[in-house]
Amino acid sequence: MNGDKASGRHDGDRTEFFGSQVGGKSVINYSYTDQPWKLVAYDIKYFFTFSWALPWIIWPVRPCDGDHFDELYFTADNIWCISIHVVLFILQLLFLILLPVALLLPVYLFIAALAVFFLVNSLLCRCLNGKTTTYVSDPKYAPALPEHRHEQWIFLNGVAVGETWLKSNINRLALTFKRPVLGIHNRTTGIIFDVIECLIQRNFSYATGDVRLAYKILKETLYNPQYSKVVFILHSQGGVEGGLVLDWLLQELPQDLLSKLEVYTFGNASNHFNNPHRHAQSQEEEQKHPNVRAHVSEVITDVPLIDSPVQMKTSPAQRHLPNGSDLSLNNTDHPPPLTTITNGNRALSRRTHTIPASDRAIGYVEHYAHTTDFVALWGLLHFVTNERASPEMPRFIGRVFRRVSTRGGHQFCQHYLNGMFPLSRDANGEFTGCAERNEFMDSVVEVAKTGTEKVDAREGFENSWAMIELAGDPDSAIPSEVAVYGSIHGSFHGSLRGSIHSDDQDLFDGRVKVKHLSRLWQYRNGRSPPNLPPGLLRGTTM
Repeated sequence: MNGDKASGRHDGDRTEFFGSQVGGKSVINYSYTDQPWKLVAYDIKYFFTFSWALPWIIWPVRPCDGDHFDELYFTADNIWCISIHVVLFILQLLFLILLPVALLLPVYLFIAALAVFFLVNSLLCRCLNGKTTTYVSDPKYAPALPEHRHEQWIFLNGVAVGETWLKSNINRLALTFKRPVLGIHNRTTGIIFDVIECLIQRNFSYATGDVRLAYKILKETLYNPQYSKVVFILHSQGGVEGGLVLDWLLQELPQDLLSKLEVYTFGNASNHFNNPHRHAQSQEEEQKHPNVRAHVSEVITDVPLIDSPVQMKTSPAQRHLPNGSDLSLNNTDHPPPLTTITNGNRALSRRTHTIPASDRAIGYVEHYAHTTDFVALWGLLHFVTNERASPEMPRFIGRVFRRVSTRGGHQFCQHYLNGMFPLSRDANGEFTGCAERNEFMDSVVEVAKTGTEKVDAREGFENSWAMIELAGDPDSAIPSEVAVYGSIHGSFHGSLRGSIHSDDQDLFDGRVKVKHLSRLWQYRNGRSPPNLPPGLLRGTTM
């Protein structure tokens, strides 16, 4: 990670891309399933390894392009929250320093001192947390619309977030994506105690009350027939808690319900992220042939991209291997989970769609991280880029966008959303929604350098490209085929095809950009990605 440190400080802004890890049967010494105290020891070790990035938890404090949405913007509520956190930090630090000395006191004095401290700590935290554990975004930022009635967006916050900042988070998401957002409050107990709680959750797999609440809400929502899509957004410690929730859901829920779920994380603090293949055969084939896509012929009616899911019938799937042979999937009762290419005939309304043959339980998983974000370095980026090859590390499933930027920090609104999904303003300076162009989404994607370059460690880039679903559409300027130029590290390039482009996408110039690969970007300002039949939707992991 020393290379990350250097690049994060001196290089120009750029974005690196990691295809999702494929998965496998190996078990290792350093895994989230290992002895908890061993995991704690590793976490302490890497805490000091990445301690150079600690200032970037709040740095840079400017600019505050999101105004009152930003955590460090000068509003009365923000100043109040920061002041309480400073007091809590000092009290908790003194508590930990003096605790060994307090053990020398008589028992009754020791118990009394503990009671007084935790009473004061609780009262201060109550000033931050409010009285409820769930919040809904303000309708003025995103009223409920009929075209989104089949969707439920849920957000789980990270460390040190009280009521004020959670409301800012969900209102900012609502304004960006033009959907109401339900916020599940991971209540703060102060920065230091939150970090300790995070270690306990991450290494002991302990489900605190907010984890159990999130599980209850997610499960009820997925079982609700009203919803065909559930978008789960996680930040920081929310990644740890959300990972535990997903582990439970993967154990208990039917596959067709899991296929409704999409997960997007920012600055993820977790040490693992599970999303298994639905069939051993598909996992083995992806390990053997990570760059091979499967093809299914189908007929699809032309519909705008913002329409609700379209039902269609699919024909039997076959996987085309490099030797020209086919792998038939007709021996399974499950709808074909593999990918689709339709040869177009305009008169018959036939269109081309290409999706990957990853055959995952959860439809889409994407992770966004800054290389100077301490939490992401200690969590997601450590386990995705560790120099020990993938079969010797815990799985961290999902595609990763790792941004090298001087603006990189850890705060959800001020650093992540402002940098990756900035807002636009009208002539009066009022926010109108997500800006259609920004530096991050327009940046050319590079194949990331990692220590996991074994041929079966990750999905091939051809599969990653196919998953955008706009690729292969004859009306899209995005090509269906791309090639990676250079060796392991270099930019993605594709052959220019087509001449049609709309307000949503520029004419493809041969360079793959973040906006071409990011599914979450396709939801901005009330839009929706192309929808595919349920059997095929289950077969994609972004």
